[in-house]
Amino acid sequence: MSTIATTWPTKTRDLHNHHFDSTVWDGFPFRDDDIVISTYAKSGTTWVQQIISQLIFNGEEGLPVAEMSPWVDLRVPPKEVKLPAIEAQEHRRFLKTHLPVDALVFSPKAKYIYIARDGRDVVWSMYNHHTTANDTWYEALNDTPGRVGPPIGRPAESVRQYFHDWLDMGGHPFWPFWENVQSWWSVRDLPNVLMLHFAALKADMPSEIRRVARFLDIPIDEASWAAIVEHCGFEYMKRNATLSVPLGGVFWDGGAQTFIHRGTNGRWHDTLSAVEIDKYESRAEQEIGEHCAHWLATGEVAS
Repeated sequence: MSTIATTWPTKTRDLHNHHFDSTVWDGFPFRDDDIVISTYAKSGTTWVQQIISQLIFNGEEGLPVAEMSPWVDLRVPPKEVKLPAIEAQEHRRFLKTHLPVDALVFSPKAKYIYIARDGRDVVWSMYNHHTTANDTWYEALNDTPGRVGPPIGRPAESVRQYFHDWLDMGGHPFWPFWENVQSWWSVRDLPNVLMLHFAALKADMPSEIRRVARFLDIPIDEASWAAIVEHCGFEYMKRNATLSVPLGGVFWDGGAQTFIHRGTNGRWHDTLSAVEIDKYESRAEQEIGEHCAHWLATGEVAS
């Protein structure tokens, strides 16, 4: 009886901008139990990092999650600083990336968790992220040596204009959205890839946490289950935001609690017109196809 060999993704390009240096992954020494959390941005990254930290450390309090789970392809700090720090970690590593699959060195050893969110909700969250960013944030991204391409500028004056700029200019002022979603959707059937959705986490977080635990082969200590669930909830994460936000939130006015903002979906309903909503939905189907667009909007896989 013949078996079909798995075809693993291969890196075909690099991405560089005010945030990215995808070459950091080149030659990365993976461990057999590494976990890679991937998202576009503002899609639930910090939430999944918190969930995984709670599973690995069995509901422990006070975990410095942002420090423990670094964004590998972020340009700052430089790879000469970041990679030795990652190599020195002794716990099961859970790393973060915002790269599409074809710009990432993909390891059959690692387990990959992709968390997605409706693009309109992404924009509303990103607008808060961008409008509250302070001068320290701009200096780190724009003035640190090694940036490739134009600097990131100030956001549009209204979230509606921000939405149209993002939709019309390929993820402006951050990076392309559709190719990121499509690249991970296309590898969703690989045995070491798990697809999560922000809406599903909102609807039934305990069930989704258990699904993550099964995927990562982490047995749940039922005596710690209540603490795990509590520590992954929005209110707990908001109160303890300095532990899960990069550098404790120094890049944002209002600090870490500004970064962990509302955690809600659908705020765009009160701003976008029917024509604007149709514009987004038509673009979604055009860019990623009907089935992926349905999943992205709802968290449900169409039959």
